[in-house]
Amino acid sequence: MSENISEKNPDYIMKPKVDFAFKELMYDETIRIGFLAAVLAVPVGEIRSAVILNTELQRTHPEDKLGILDVRVSMNAGTEIDIEIQIAPMSIWADRSLFYLSKMYAAQISAGDSYRLLKKCISISILDFRLFADSGEFYSCFHIREDTRHTLYTDKMEFHVIELPKLPEELKESSSDLLLWAKFLNAERKEDFEMMAKKNEGIAKAYERLQVMSQDEKKRMEYEAREKALRDHNEVMLEAMERGIAQGIELGKAKGFEQGRAEGRAEGHAEGMEAGKLEAAKALLASGFDEEKIVESLKLSAAQIRALKES
Repeated sequence: MSENISEKNPDYIMKPKVDFAFKELMYDETIRIGFLAAVLAVPVGEIRSAVILNTELQRTHPEDKLGILDVRVSMNAGTEIDIEIQIAPMSIWADRSLFYLSKMYAAQISAGDSYRLLKKCISISILDFRLFADSGEFYSCFHIREDTRHTLYTDKMEFHVIELPKLPEELKESSSDLLLWAKFLNAERKEDFEMMAKKNEGIAKAYERLQVMSQDEKKRMEYEAREKALRDHNEVMLEAMERGIAQGIELGKAKGFEQGRAEGRAEGHAEGMEAGKLEAAKALLASGFDEEKIVESLKLSAAQIRALKES
């Protein structure tokens, strides 16, 4: 018979950024409203309702790609929101979030309906990796605007991105509710959870629910199964990256040697190694690996990575 979790480890606490735990927290309307108010920078009282919707997006044709969202919310019966949390690095995240938000937007009306029925759709991405290399800010918000005048084309689509690795180490007295929520989601230690809970009522409720969830044996087993799946995925990706690096370097070395011989030069080995690293980086970028890990593993510069992406 399994051991009671509270007797086993009463201090055990789930990580809110693991998608299973995050979804469980978002099922509580008070927590959901508190989080949305922080991200959208509106008073909690302005969110009259935030109803959980079916997370499976409609398919117009049988061959259409199926979309499953983490948390889908209808706010104040006039705005639809997709909240996604992603731990494993994914360089094509922007394309993915645009695809899902576009499907959500288009699914609101059927043939013959008026475009006036279309509601605003908002994407909220919580990422445990760096998506934007050109900024150190942990939070970004995007709208569709004209390039030079910055005139808003439409407010019907909006993208919010939270990059957890960019969170500041220390909090200030003036720290925003959004930063507090982001720090809560990224926390792993009891003292960090407690500090954030003291600063925000919604987070206090979320921490209380997280503690209850963590002592529920059935939920803990589901959480640990999901955490194991994420670890296994990361290991597979790491091994794939190592194979890609080795294969790319060998391919580049062969090209470098061949070019060196053709030009009667002896620098083929060094050039081959460099070409090999670039070949490996190109393949890894195409597979969605994190840019910082590629730079670190292959000893390339950020400028070289940018050049590869633009080529």
